[in-house]
Amino acid sequence: MKSLDQWLAHLESLHPKGQAGIELGLERVARVKAELGQQRGQTQHCPVIIVGGTNGKGSTCAYLEHILSYSGYRTGCYASPHLLAYNERVRLDRQPVDDASLCAAFARVEAARAAAGDVALTYFEFGTLAAWEVFAAANIDVAILEVGLGGRLDAVNVYEPDAVIVTGVALDHTDWLGPDRESIGREKAGIFRAGKPAICADPQPPQSLLDHATAIGADLQLIGRDFGYFGDKTQWTWWGRNNLRRGGLANPGIRGTQQLANASAALAALDALKTKLPVDMQSVRRGLIELELAGRFQLVPGKPAIVLDVAHNPQAVSVLASNLGDMGFYANTHAVVGMLADKDITGALTALKGKVAHWYVASLDVPRGAPADALAAIADGLGGTVAAFDDVASAFAAARKAAGEDDRILAFGSFYTVAAVMRALKERP
Repeated sequence: MKSLDQWLAHLESLHPKGQAGIELGLERVARVKAELGQQRGQTQHCPVIIVGGTNGKGSTCAYLEHILSYSGYRTGCYASPHLLAYNERVRLDRQPVDDASLCAAFARVEAARAAAGDVALTYFEFGTLAAWEVFAAANIDVAILEVGLGGRLDAVNVYEPDAVIVTGVALDHTDWLGPDRESIGREKAGIFRAGKPAICADPQPPQSLLDHATAIGADLQLIGRDFGYFGDKTQWTWWGRNNLRRGGLANPGIRGTQQLANASAALAALDALKTKLPVDMQSVRRGLIELELAGRFQLVPGKPAIVLDVAHNPQAVSVLASNLGDMGFYANTHAVVGMLADKDITGALTALKGKVAHWYVASLDVPRGAPADALAAIADGLGGTVAAFDDVASAFAAARKAAGEDDRILAFGSFYTVAAVMRALKERP
């Protein structure tokens, strides 16, 4: 019987590009899904919410997961990537699933893959099918599925959603999704379904997204038109269709200016599904305020202050820059950054121009990882000193040594970067 590590190595071996393998399309995963019998009325027995968008998917999934769990529903949430352990990707009742359940699910997917003609699933496709096997075995009440890349051709799109959220549309993965927001918007809108709620939290959605929703007859709900929020620094109010109001809400536990839009989209989806999944106000309040999500403007207590954020594209780093500005006074900001080579590194780092006193750029020893010298060449023109390192752990150690008590250390640029810093913090508090 394979261990979880052995199964994960097997998943990487199935596709020529391993864990980094990207091959968009639904035909392969649909074949194995059919072999597994994952059809509505069989293992797809519960409401499904699919969450896509360029940024904010993880926090939006977590809002849904927590509110529904506090309302008494058995939840299943599939999100990616993970930070420290694969189990983080598959959660039951807000907790990472155990190794045994994952291994059993992997075994069932492998048997179906072989029976379907040895289909060469990607790492993400295999994991998506296995997540559903875990959820089916646990007899969940609601499934929350996060899109991995794009939407239209992403593996989670083989499942039939009861409601869909697109958090926003920005430039990312342009090699796969297209060179502009119109192209990317069409890919994101591919998760919409005819007659089903399609929640969009982008304040200026691409016309392609609007046109596709109209063409298929989706029940499109736009932030600022069909739902939204208002409030101040102490509390806020969500509003929706039919003059519905949910007031007196505390600000979300996840820090950041974008979180009210993400939370509003989650509440709009729950309102759209209220006949299937009614929730109470106490659960809404708990789900918002008690939520903590690693790596999303996460503040590590102590001095110097340490901020962890997985922001990895210009839009996300711009939001990060705004959040840093709201933190109060710090003498110097020390930025530890590692990124993937296929990201808009120039755009992402430029969003912090003039806000960083010391850059510690690091190579990522992963597929598609950008070398430190490439990051250094960009950071060199943004103000502040620049030092290059072979790995994130070394860069973070240097930042900790140099930072004073009144300084802050920011680690950002990739899930890999934040994960490396989290491991370093565990090893040396």
